[in-house]
Amino acid sequence: MMVLISDERGVHHRVGPNHPESPARLDAVLRAAEHDSIRDAIIAVSPRQATEEEVRRVHQREMIDALELVRGREAHLDADTAVSPESVDIAWRAAGAGLTAVELLASGAADSAFCAVRPPGHHATSTTSMGFCLLNNVAVTAASLATAGERVLVADFDAHHGNGTQDVFYDDPNVLVVSWHQSPLYPGTGAIDEVGGSSALGATLNLPLHAGTTGDAYRASLDGPVGEVIDRFGPTWLLISAGFDAHRRDPITDMGLSAGDFADLTAALMETVLPGRTIAFLEGGYDLGALEMSALATMSSLAGASRHPEPSTSGSLGSLALRRLFDRVADAQGLR
Repeated sequence: MMVLISDERGVHHRVGPNHPESPARLDAVLRAAEHDSIRDAIIAVSPRQATEEEVRRVHQREMIDALELVRGREAHLDADTAVSPESVDIAWRAAGAGLTAVELLASGAADSAFCAVRPPGHHATSTTSMGFCLLNNVAVTAASLATAGERVLVADFDAHHGNGTQDVFYDDPNVLVVSWHQSPLYPGTGAIDEVGGSSALGATLNLPLHAGTTGDAYRASLDGPVGEVIDRFGPTWLLISAGFDAHRRDPITDMGLSAGDFADLTAALMETVLPGRTIAFLEGGYDLGALEMSALATMSSLAGASRHPEPSTSGSLGSLALRRLFDRVADAQGLR
């Protein structure tokens, strides 16, 4: 069984009529959860709100105070990141979604979890809300687990680099942050040589990929340098930043994935930890049809149903550029 953590109030986080991170995104994901192929394998639960102590493990007091200043009103935090009157309350519940999932999985109530919440989180740094993100949902959960002595793998396949998550854990040897992302692209971080601070060398792994990269490259990375680094780290929990804007139909990126590729990636990543230790978090994905299919594919893998609404993609594996990328990653990670 998979537990679906979602807050019905998430649609009340409104950021403007033409903004890509719209309430309709949440509706699309929740439609996917109602599909006949997985509906009976899902338990729906509302998230609890994260506590200040839990959020303070990730975000500095000044950032939390800045959000409090815009609670209950409309404001722009930067050119891309806006809030409406309910947004800050909604963000604190989104930050609690993964914590709710940990409690349910630890009790044996389900085998995996998907947190269908907004606003997304992976761009929020320890000091700044940015890139559509207010609080870093996946980081709040990872920090809680690491504090409890767990070794946490955060796997981020959003097309944009998860700069916020990297920032939070760059010096933490107990959290391995792996990111596949389009490069060049916002926010401009995520280079191969960003491998962690002096106390956590090798606990950050970036794969900056060319536009148009297909699913076979992602799968091969797990059989190659990414898989080696994960094995070396030995995670006890897997948290997936499930951004679906690497889908080939996404309007603001240029990657080459299909819904089937997200099913493959999720299933392969789940093999890195024991059953009952995987939680996925909604990040990006801005073509509503592609988002619905991709969420369905990911939740199917989480629920053990392995549904491919679209075939997996290929075409990148034989390229010289990809071989060189894998070699550079191996060198940066000290694998040879």
